Amino acid sequence: MGIVSIEEALRQAEEEGLDLVEIAPQANPVVCKLIDLSKYIYEQKKKARENKKHQKIIHVKEIIMRSTISEHDYQFKFRNLQKFLKAGDKAKVSIRFKGREIGHPELGRRVLEKIIEESVDFATVEQSPVMTGKSMSIVLIPKK
Repeated sequence: MGIVSIEEALRQAEEEGLDLVEIAPQANPVVCKLIDLSKYIYEQKKKARENKKHQKIIHVKEIIMRSTISEHDYQFKFRNLQKFLKAGDKAKVSIRFKGREIGHPELGRRVLEKIIEESVDFATVEQSPVMTGKSMSIVLIPKK
C-alpha cells in the first residue's frame, strides 16, 4: 500500500474487519500489516502442535551396578542396556560404592571400561567415566 498515515491505516483495517499489526517497529517508517490476528494466532498454535507431534523424545535410562557385581548380574544388566540403546534412548551407567569400596575406584572404572568395550558396535560414549560423590558414571548414546 505504500506509506500511509496511522489514521488512514486504522480506518482501512476497520473497513475490512481486520487488525492493524505492527511488524517492524524499529524500521523507519514503521511497517504494519492488515491481518486477522485471531486467525493468525490460531494458525501459529496449530503449526506448533503439528511440529510437536513429529519430535522424537529421548529418555535417559539409568542402570545402577556395584563395583563387585557378579558375572550373571552384569550380563543381565548389559542386556537391558542394549535394549535401551536399540530403542533409541540414552543410557547412564552408574557404579555405586558403599563403605570401604570408595577406596578402590579402579574396580568401578574397570567395570565401566568393560561396558564401553562390549558396547562399541551399538553405542558411543557421550560422557567418559566421572566420579561424583559415591558413584562413578558414564553416559552412552546409540550409534546412528
